[in-house]
Amino acid sequence: MSTALLERESELGELRAAVREASAGRGRVVLLHGEAGIGKTSLVNALRAESPGGLRVLVGSCDPMSTPRPLGPLRDLAAVVGPRLGEALRTGDREQVFGALRDELSDSAGTVLIVEDVHWADEATLDALRFLARRIDALPAVLVLTYRDELDRDHPLARLLGDLGHGDRVDRIAPHRLSSAAVGALSAASGLDADRVYATTDGNPYFVSELIASADESAVPATVVDAVTGRLRRLDEVTQHHVEQLAVVPSAVDAGLLASLVAGAAGALRTAEEAGLLEVRPDSVRFRHELSRRAVVDSLPASRRIELEGRVLAALLASGAADPSTLVHHALAAGDVDAVVAWAPRAARDAAASGAHRQSAEHFRAALAHLDRFDPAERVELLEGYAIEAYTLGRGPESVETQTEVVRLRREMSGPTALGASLRWLSRFEWLAGNRPVAEAAASEASAVLAGSDDRGLLALALSNEAQLAMLAHDLPRAIELANRAVALAREVGERRALSHALNNLGTAHMLQNRDEGIAELVEAADIAVAGNFMDDAARAHVNLVWSLLDEYRLDLAEHYLGPALELSERTEIMGLWGYQQAERGRLHLARAQWDDAVAAAGHPIESQPPLHFVALLVKGLAGIRRGDPAGEATLDEAARLAARLGELQRAGPAAAALAEAALLRGDLGAARAIARPMYDEAVTRQDVNLQAELASLLRRAGEEVPAPEGDHPFAVQARGDWKRAAELWRAIGCPYHEASALAESPHEADLLTALAILDRIGAVPLARRVRAELRERGARSIPRGPSNPTRRNPAGLTDRQVEVLRLVADGLTNAEIAERLVVSVRTIDSHVAAVLAKLGATSRQDAVRVARGHGVLSA
Repeated sequence: MSTALLERESELGELRAAVREASAGRGRVVLLHGEAGIGKTSLVNALRAESPGGLRVLVGSCDPMSTPRPLGPLRDLAAVVGPRLGEALRTGDREQVFGALRDELSDSAGTVLIVEDVHWADEATLDALRFLARRIDALPAVLVLTYRDELDRDHPLARLLGDLGHGDRVDRIAPHRLSSAAVGALSAASGLDADRVYATTDGNPYFVSELIASADESAVPATVVDAVTGRLRRLDEVTQHHVEQLAVVPSAVDAGLLASLVAGAAGALRTAEEAGLLEVRPDSVRFRHELSRRAVVDSLPASRRIELEGRVLAALLASGAADPSTLVHHALAAGDVDAVVAWAPRAARDAAASGAHRQSAEHFRAALAHLDRFDPAERVELLEGYAIEAYTLGRGPESVETQTEVVRLRREMSGPTALGASLRWLSRFEWLAGNRPVAEAAASEASAVLAGSDDRGLLALALSNEAQLAMLAHDLPRAIELANRAVALAREVGERRALSHALNNLGTAHMLQNRDEGIAELVEAADIAVAGNFMDDAARAHVNLVWSLLDEYRLDLAEHYLGPALELSERTEIMGLWGYQQAERGRLHLARAQWDDAVAAAGHPIESQPPLHFVALLVKGLAGIRRGDPAGEATLDEAARLAARLGELQRAGPAAAALAEAALLRGDLGAARAIARPMYDEAVTRQDVNLQAELASLLRRAGEEVPAPEGDHPFAVQARGDWKRAAELWRAIGCPYHEASALAESPHEADLLTALAILDRIGAVPLARRVRAELRERGARSIPRGPSNPTRRNPAGLTDRQVEVLRLVADGLTNAEIAERLVVSVRTIDSHVAAVLAKLGATSRQDAVRVARGHGVLSA
């Protein structure tokens, strides 16, 4: 092995093992991660050089553009893959790309697909990688993803890594820094002080190689920028100019662009190649290291960079084949407003069509910065395009503010069709922002305006929007009447989007009445939306279906629909509704008494989306009061205040039920009755049978019996006093907390002891305390003291074993080394590390160590 790959045999061995498995038909995902310059690219280059196992090697790179190209690293493969995938990549149709990519890897004898620098990937690329990773077991392929560890919690890549962290076909390889001995070996022939090189670089292989290549220790500062520019300045002036020109292109420079930018093309770059700055190939030129390219760019005076970016832009425009997003990147850097105005709208719409909504929003913003350069009609279209993208991404206030301006402009310049369509969007945005009265006014006006339009499909959509608002307010007769009108009109004119939207509202209203035809209507609504590529509508249908099933405690069926729905929303970047689906996953875990998982799934409250913020608060608050977190009731108080502002039963009812439960747990029966009874009456009036059942059960526990709905909802059975049957139902469903709560109503000591055992097992301290008190009052002689919970020794809730593993992670050991130290399997350590990351809300091993130290866990 070459000196450039000292101390990398273990990592290469893991890569080779993954290749062997792929050769046998069982694919793997390899996550090759670490800090910048740690040697990720060197490892994959070494693997490529071996012609691994006879498998073909495909390589795509993500570029550090201000707005990444949709499917950029996959488009790089278009010329070397089969015609179907090549054509799909050229058109950019996401679904065709995903299917063709899977078939390309299935049909081949074996493939190593390397995607470098995934931390710069666009959302569409991340979705494609997620799609492949979930099917990798059946493919003869290795998917190697390289990325940097420096990811914040909101980084798009963090979600993908979180999903992959639980897969049994996923390997994580984190190259370590070089030891002082390795640095000494590398620098032995340079005449440099090895100890000083090691101290300056801290063993980062790239920094080491740069300092050694400079061959001038006295002139080398501590930063790689100076190391690279020092080497650059030793070249002749013409070559320096060529290198600077190429540095402003954040990707490989193909032969055509190179000929436009560099006189003499590749032949003029010999000295730069010999100096180790550039890698020259027959079809392209790129910097050997991305850090080198960035170092050169950072060293440029602003005026020089603007000049160079302008030359790239001119060459790309002259070629006539450049991607619009690439043109916008260079236009922004060059300050070419004309080019931004010409290309940003197209780049935004292309990105939206590819499902890259974040990139689309950024391009719209670039265009909107020069709004005065567009004619009035284009101006309003750009504003509305951005508003819709902001809504899709969950940016509530921005979508409302922008769409309000759109409606103002429509009133001045548009006919009823365009105005009605924009009013309907405004209604949706205002509701999501928690402004129900404004949403209702906009919805009513949209229907009135469109009644005078020739577009009957839009009228159907407007009527359905009113049905949606009525359904959300539990005005079910009106919701069903409006939805049926919209369904009939949509079928009459063949408007598929309006039909999906209306069936969605009709099905949800029926589910709220516990009518099973609602399931078929919601499934049909989702299928129509997916077929028509109306992904926002598909996601909303899935949200409503799962939400309704959770209300009915049909947990297995809810989980059956939730998994594919989450995948679809992630893949199509419907992030606002993806957040709802995460909250639904939190509700599912909460019902199963999986407290940590419930809180993790609910995530951080999103204050810009009050309805979603409420759900997150409710899940966290209920998990808190049920396991004895002192902050739990305060969180529920906050949720109740937000519910009062939102003014809908679907928020106010669950908030009241949660606060009544909290009052019961602290023994205040009067408060529980005062909170629950008014909302119970409201639930009866509004025909919300699920909420009525839960509140009736709570009121019975508080000493007040009220009529319960008919049927086998466990809360209704419990409210009728049949605690035994209720406990059996809760056990069959898989809700241990509620099972124990029902058993706690038994007159028999044995049932109370069974309830206590369940509560101790799931860590439900407050209710366990009350059951123990009841047993003492009844004179029970042998009452278990309860578990000594080792997780209480630290505020993060880690077990002793998890803390032990985390300490070894902090010491720099790999999972394999930890497994050897603790005499267990590597898979066992993988599971422990994944659990630690989940409990700490961390995105990487380094992040977990940082968070744990902040909580004092490692010193506990």
